[in-house]
Amino acid sequence: MPYIYRIRTHASLDRLESLIEQRLQPGADKRRIDRRIWDLFGERWAVMFTDLAGFSRNVAQYGIVHFLQTIFESQRVLVPCIEDHDGILLKTEGDSMLIIFRRVDNAARCAVDMQRRLKEYNRDRPEEEKIELCLGIGYGDVLRIGDDDVFGAEVNAASKLGEDTAGPWDILVTENVYQRIRDEPHYGFEPIDYSPPGAKAAYRLVVRGKVPPGERGS
Repeated sequence: MPYIYRIRTHASLDRLESLIEQRLQPGADKRRIDRRIWDLFGERWAVMFTDLAGFSRNVAQYGIVHFLQTIFESQRVLVPCIEDHDGILLKTEGDSMLIIFRRVDNAARCAVDMQRRLKEYNRDRPEEEKIELCLGIGYGDVLRIGDDDVFGAEVNAASKLGEDTAGPWDILVTENVYQRIRDEPHYGFEPIDYSPPGAKAAYRLVVRGKVPPGERGS
């Protein structure tokens, strides 16, 4: 771990821990402390969670080596895609990834491109080696602590959509995401019955025609 990274991450955690301890004191002005925490750590990001459909079932059927192969191959295909769309991979947990983007449209384009690349990867592969992707995307104010985690209502909503609600090849988005890209002519949106906690509504993103490339670095 690079030295500067350790300093930055530990300093963030130490500062947050100190403020939480102050917040726990009797008579603490929690509203003021909360405002300080948001001033220090608050940022606005699009948040994406990925998940692999049927992963646990396949592991039970084909074993732990199959688990490792699937994780390795999914990351080999998807990580370059994240970089191509200016995403930041914060962490991986099992078959899931947490990714953030400054721009909502980059997150949506990345999701579509991820699916395209995995469908190409799956071509001519046996059924047990095919990888099916589920995606959830949120957008809003989050607390970014160090360089490997974010917290907030839209984080929770994206996690519920991507990891618990989405089926194979679904891209599910929160109301905040929908409001920012609903006028894009290459996307359609279908309301879903489930609204995750912290989000007013949720939609299934449907691709209509070819999605143009994004504006890198803007």
